[in-house]
Amino acid sequence: MLETLTKGFRNARLKLQGKAQLSEDNISEALRDVRVALLEADVELSVVKGFLKRVRARSVGEVVPLKAKRDPRGMTVTPGDHFVRICHDELVALMGPVDATLDLSGAPALIMMVGLQGSGKTTTAGKLARRLVKEGRRPLLVAADIYRPAAVDQLMVLGRKLGVPVFSIKGMKPVQLCQLAVQQAKNVGRDVVIFDTAGRLAIDNALMEELEEIRATTQPDNVLFVCDAMIGQDAVKTAAAFDKRLDFTGFVLTKLDGDARGGAALSIKEVTGKPVKFLGMGETLDKLDEFRPEGLAQRILGMGDVVGLVKDLEQHVDQAEAEADAKKMLQGDFTFDDFLKQLETLRKMGSIKDLLDKLPGFSDLKDQIPAEALDDREMDRVKAIIQSMTKQERRLPQLMEEPGRVRRVARGSGREEQDVRELYQRFEQARQMMKGLGQMSGMFGGGNRAARRAGGGGLGGMGMPGMPGMPAEDSGRPGLSAADKRERKKRQKEKRKARKRQRKK
Repeated sequence: MLETLTKGFRNARLKLQGKAQLSEDNISEALRDVRVALLEADVELSVVKGFLKRVRARSVGEVVPLKAKRDPRGMTVTPGDHFVRICHDELVALMGPVDATLDLSGAPALIMMVGLQGSGKTTTAGKLARRLVKEGRRPLLVAADIYRPAAVDQLMVLGRKLGVPVFSIKGMKPVQLCQLAVQQAKNVGRDVVIFDTAGRLAIDNALMEELEEIRATTQPDNVLFVCDAMIGQDAVKTAAAFDKRLDFTGFVLTKLDGDARGGAALSIKEVTGKPVKFLGMGETLDKLDEFRPEGLAQRILGMGDVVGLVKDLEQHVDQAEAEADAKKMLQGDFTFDDFLKQLETLRKMGSIKDLLDKLPGFSDLKDQIPAEALDDREMDRVKAIIQSMTKQERRLPQLMEEPGRVRRVARGSGREEQDVRELYQRFEQARQMMKGLGQMSGMFGGGNRAARRAGGGGLGGMGMPGMPGMPAEDSGRPGLSAADKRERKKRQKEKRKARKRQRKK
């Protein structure tokens, strides 16, 4: 969804370049791109019409000052910038305000998860339990989905991973099961109970009656509708049907990162009036984020989400460890072991593409970056190369210059020798660059002369070591020779032919 919408809003902004005033004509042209993008993302039609109407009303006839009045630097403000600001405000208003807090005042507090089958209720129940554990709570998971094959087993597996008990009694009906679970939580000192209820492939009366009975007998403090964003406009209709019967307190949107048809994020609050509380944007148990309309609006408009990125860093990066790593890099002591540790931290934070999308301005540069550079599998290949090195080679990268080592590592990782050489070249270039920056800053002595000897003329010379898909010569320093490039292309061509022959067999 984000790519579709970001492209539409970017095209709209480009059409306003060179305009001194937002007029009916140029606004109509810009809004046409926005309309197409919203509909392609499967945003509900009435929501699209309302959004466009509000943006048009705020934009038409607006004379844009070419200089920001209060900015001492005289920063230029264009009609395109003004249009983006209006769109940002309206997107935030469309999706918010949001209250991501849960009512945990009960003793125990009760959370009931509802939704269609396949929407991600069981996984979301596990994610929510993990979140509560980190907040110092003692949750109890209740396996109340007795109909879906392996649903109870799935929750049991999640419970073991988290160290959270799962309440289940074979053959007992869900209503009685949930009642007993509340009593059990009181007996064993559990302060939050999460009901993982049954779903169906489509809404049916028997399901709704069971859920209504669970709600009536247990009186949960929170009823969360788990909604699969990939089902598009059907998500809004389904949510409205569940809300009519159960009057839930909020939504959890899942799989927002999985498909272009994610317009439910923009539609669901407008249509139902209920807030989106959390986003599930990944399969691992740590991927449950508080829903921030400002962050999602900024990402849609290509402005990045710095706050979201900082939260990711705070969650996965130890500050003292990061400072120690930075010091080692600026001293030139950074090793393959250190690099491998950073790669593993990045993987915990999510996909490369998702992280880069949170950087301001990245959407405008995305088309210039090779697709393979954003492929997480390439990061796994880089890890395979490093893990095929000996402990001594990872600690002393310069050993890779000795004969035979590159060949052995290439065989061990299933990669070409040239791939290993390129990784080593990029790593060494970046290491020398960081050492030069440290010397230039005066942190570790040496001054500018030492920095120049280290080759650290500026950030433009820094090549990220192992950045997937980026060739060594892209680092700003000499990489492969022309002969090496020709040889590499020849090998790649031969490999493609070999694969074609294999497929024909």
